Amino acid sequence: MFSSGPGQSYVFSIFIDSIIEDTGLSRPGISVLYMASTGMSAVLVGIVSRLADRYGPRIMLVAVGLGFGAACLGMATATNIVLFYIAFAGLRALGQGSLNINSILLVNTWFVSQRGRAIAVMGLGAVLSSAIFPPFARFLIVNIGWREAYAVIGLVAIVLIIPVTLLVVRNRPEDMGLFPDGAVEPPASETRQATEGILRETRVFSSLSFWLLALSLGTPGLVSTALVFHQTSLFEEKGLSATLAAGVFIIFSASSAVSSLLAGFAVDHIGPKALYSFSMVTLFVALVFVVAIDSAFMAVVYVLIMGVAGGAHHIVQGVIWAHYYGRHGLGRVQGSAMTINFCASAVGPLPLAIFHDLTGTYTVGIVAMMALPVFSILALIKARPGANAWVVSRSGPVSED
Repeated sequence: MFSSGPGQSYVFSIFIDSIIEDTGLSRPGISVLYMASTGMSAVLVGIVSRLADRYGPRIMLVAVGLGFGAACLGMATATNIVLFYIAFAGLRALGQGSLNINSILLVNTWFVSQRGRAIAVMGLGAVLSSAIFPPFARFLIVNIGWREAYAVIGLVAIVLIIPVTLLVVRNRPEDMGLFPDGAVEPPASETRQATEGILRETRVFSSLSFWLLALSLGTPGLVSTALVFHQTSLFEEKGLSATLAAGVFIIFSASSAVSSLLAGFAVDHIGPKALYSFSMVTLFVALVFVVAIDSAFMAVVYVLIMGVAGGAHHIVQGVIWAHYYGRHGLGRVQGSAMTINFCASAVGPLPLAIFHDLTGTYTVGIVAMMALPVFSILALIKARPGANAWVVSRSGPVSED
């Protein structure tokens, strides 16, 4: 999770102004590129998650890690706009989702009763990444340039991902004669057929509840990506510095870390639906605060609240699909849901950029976004995930309800 940082919005946002100055691209043009590249990420994560079901997350992490590092180096060496587009598309497609989906699948496979806590601990890597990479990227850009910064970051990513995966990662506890959570027997929540690795029926994807839940879970990605993507420009519009815009990621990370840890313990007791409702209310409050920012203090309060919302949502996104649909064949279910989530993230920056260019301010677009957490909660109330989930055995379908 830590190593995916260079492909995330909070790092790319630090590069935007330097890229625009160097290449002559417009802000809406960068937003369109971002949208298209994140759309590619949405497609690729669905493919990678299915390959992980077939070959295991370990081999996929190695392959994705090598491609991710190469994309960072491509950003550093692109000599024309076409090569730049290709490198950036690879950076987003591999870094945003394909690294993360494999990490999430591993945790969901190794843990069941303690899944929330395990996701929370794993999420500390992402939190640490959001604290370290933005100021590190800013330091590199100022001192050696944005292209050279990407080269350094790409080498760091390769060194971190490949050795750790080969030395530490194993696909399933059953591969080592173990069971999830370190237990002496299979989880009580799993049927005998599921424990033996029976595949899930695709009836899940024709369920209204699946689509309501998946679309609802796309809201935080859309809103937070839009805000993070434009954060440097948004802060400058409020009279605040680009250095502050990068520096507050440390505060966001601390807030998100505490929120993730607490949410990880809470979700194992209250369930993911209640926790997600809390994160949506918190996200709505954060949107109110970002409109009202007029000082460094208000900026700090805003990122603190965003950190709470983001930390809670990170836990929900990690556990909810395994919670309702089980461990086996999870890549197809969770990968499809993440595809929808990334599509929402891909859309996020563009309307905010258009509103800014039309009105000269980000305020109108942010106010419009306030409706999304409300709609998300309503969709969550309507959804009944898991109600149509089935596993398939040789003798026919077996309900998991």
